[in-house]
Amino acid sequence: MNTTVLLTFIFYLIGMLAIGIVMYRRTNNLSDYVLGGRKLGPAVAALSAGASDMSGWLLLGLPGAIYLYGLGEAWIAVGLATGAYLNWQFVAKRLRVYTEVSENSITLPDFLEHRFKDNSHLLRVISALVILLFFTFYTSSGMVAGATLFEASFGLDYQAALWIGALVVVSYTFLGGFLAVAWTDFFQGALMLVAIIAVPIVAINNIGGWDKAVEAVGAIDPGHLSMITGVGTMAIISSLAWGLGYFGQPHILVRFMALRSPKDVPKARFIGTTWMILGLYGAIFTGFVGLAFISTQDPAYLGDYGIKVISENGVQMLDNHEVIFIAFSQLLFNPVISGILLAAILSAIMSTIDSQLLVSSSAVAEDFYKAILRKKASEKELVWVGRIATVVIALVATIIAINPEASVLDLVGYAWAGFGAAFGPTIILALFWKGITRWGALVGIVLGAATVVIWGNMKGGIFDLYEIVPGFVLNLLAAVIISLLSKPSPEMEKEFDEVQAQLK
Repeated sequence: MNTTVLLTFIFYLIGMLAIGIVMYRRTNNLSDYVLGGRKLGPAVAALSAGASDMSGWLLLGLPGAIYLYGLGEAWIAVGLATGAYLNWQFVAKRLRVYTEVSENSITLPDFLEHRFKDNSHLLRVISALVILLFFTFYTSSGMVAGATLFEASFGLDYQAALWIGALVVVSYTFLGGFLAVAWTDFFQGALMLVAIIAVPIVAINNIGGWDKAVEAVGAIDPGHLSMITGVGTMAIISSLAWGLGYFGQPHILVRFMALRSPKDVPKARFIGTTWMILGLYGAIFTGFVGLAFISTQDPAYLGDYGIKVISENGVQMLDNHEVIFIAFSQLLFNPVISGILLAAILSAIMSTIDSQLLVSSSAVAEDFYKAILRKKASEKELVWVGRIATVVIALVATIIAINPEASVLDLVGYAWAGFGAAFGPTIILALFWKGITRWGALVGIVLGAATVVIWGNMKGGIFDLYEIVPGFVLNLLAAVIISLLSKPSPEMEKEFDEVQAQLK
């Protein structure tokens, strides 16, 4: 690995840690640590939401899937872009208003307890448990992606790379909390966008133009050129269903809650949607062009950069399809730019891990420690509980990621389905339907999460359908049916009307 690349990479990491140290001085209480005091502007909220959402999946998982299977995998991008826009359009403003009206809720379990006036704390505890369960797997996917980056770029052993990546991201999250996470995600999101647009453009020019790229891919496998050929109806539905996940992702919803004003939502929606569409296009083109590019390169030349290839049906392919973006960054750019592009990959990874760790640690501090164990805990004590929880959760996620064969896309898919099915219908109903009750919400969350766990471990036939679909549908049905058999309290109805009045 070129020394210039390494130095550029290290300089970037120091910058992220510096932000953590600066924000440490601005974190005085638990609200600052988990929500930044509701002071995010639209640009920071939008880019930090996008960066924490897309993660290493945008630069590793999606390009790798397109590289290996072709444009049939692009249905996921269609589903995600649609879901993200609808989330900003219909959920963002209402959630921002409702969480402030409902006793200034600062976490998702906190909001659910206050929204449904649940004095038993059941909703809070079960929601927090669901967050800890699925975020452990989600964080683990980021650890795998980080280790893949360090291993492929610097020739490190996978295990060593895993622990180095975990140490970096835990450090600034531990120090600066939400403000550090939001501002690092803002810069990381900008860097990710530049990288994911630049790489495919340079790669296409290197091949000789878009027509040459299409011709080369078609010669290798005509099926790669079509979004329909060889893609079954169930696969398309499963891919589009990724969009349902947005309505229940705690690390994205918390950005809506942290906006400085509901009036910032339209501008944030425009910035966030534009960022996402451009990023998804770049990821698709990176994977698509990568197949044509790698198949024509001298194996010895690739080996000089530590890029491993194998032969499949007479075609030279990457040994690990999820490193195609890394391969391009090393092969097509000078050392300084290459270091920046590798930093962009780490940005994508870190921007999601930090958000997940923060939401998980806030669940421990606010929804377990404060609500159940020590109701009179001081703000300083709660911040330190959150910081310690950050380290412990990261440790567990890193241990899960020790398996080097784990797929970034598979781990993300499982956790994404868990949150979408458990919280998505509940959040939508809580914001738009006065009639939903505490028991409807509670049974829906449990049923949605349980369906994902059970369905995700079954194989074949109908179980090939992405588990978010049955989980989301069963949650929605259960919540509506049980709510119709019970009745919301007058206090809940009055608060709902107050929110409606503010929105108008």
